[in-house]
Amino acid sequence: MTVPQKASRPSPRAARADSPWIRRWSGGSAPRYTLVCLPHAGGTAGFYRSWAALTPPEVELLAIQYPGREDRFEDPEAADMRELVSAVADALGPLLDRPYALFGHSMGSAVAWELAHELTGRGAPGPRRLFASGRAAPGTAVTGDLHRQDDETLSAELVRLGGTDREVLDDPGLRSLVLRAVRHDYRIIETHRPADRPPLACPLHVLTGSADPELGEERSRDRAGGWADLTTARTEVRVFPGDHFYLAPRRREVVAAVLRRLDPSLTTGGAHTWPSTP
Repeated sequence: MTVPQKASRPSPRAARADSPWIRRWSGGSAPRYTLVCLPHAGGTAGFYRSWAALTPPEVELLAIQYPGREDRFEDPEAADMRELVSAVADALGPLLDRPYALFGHSMGSAVAWELAHELTGRGAPGPRRLFASGRAAPGTAVTGDLHRQDDETLSAELVRLGGTDREVLDDPGLRSLVLRAVRHDYRIIETHRPADRPPLACPLHVLTGSADPELGEERSRDRAGGWADLTTARTEVRVFPGDHFYLAPRRREVVAAVLRRLDPSLTTGGAHTWPSTP
């Protein structure tokens, strides 16, 4: 007689991570840290998927999937930064049962900063570290009204920043999908007016490309692009060769630098220099 097998149930943590907002790209059976990654304007959680191969089992790699793209194309988009951050905090809150860090690129860095405040305001533990990439600090970053411009102007901005294949922009169907998400995200970041808040208590690490038109090496020297004023802890800057999307070709170096700051025991290799900003 064959005994019917019971259907396996997902672990409590896996069930909590079963959210349209969360993508879990890596992590062993008992990771010690969680690294939460937030995409750039128009970006997707998949932007960080390649980091999984570079992340040890001690680190659970989570990426946030904003609505209005890929498998969430039909999901309603957030009205503004506050609504976006509140929804991300709702999904992420049950997963903060171990030390965690936030990594945000471009628009994602502003989302990460707002998210850190939202989570601590709810009584959750604050992030162990915050990594801000490719954008000056909220309140100091230059904004415009690109979300109100025509498709040609918006496409030209994507070309200026790099990171979007020309073949995609030359295809009318693909371009329409990309620009819909980009326009929505630009509206959120361009209308974002950060509130006055007390500084965070965690170290802040600023990463940028040497030729990034949004931040760059020269501007990052000025109070770490303004980020040094947003924490009572140490602020450090790391400049990589490249433009706004330096972290694609420099993926291995970026991940190693992040892991080393999260816990020096997680990676091996040559030392990275992070100039400090008082």
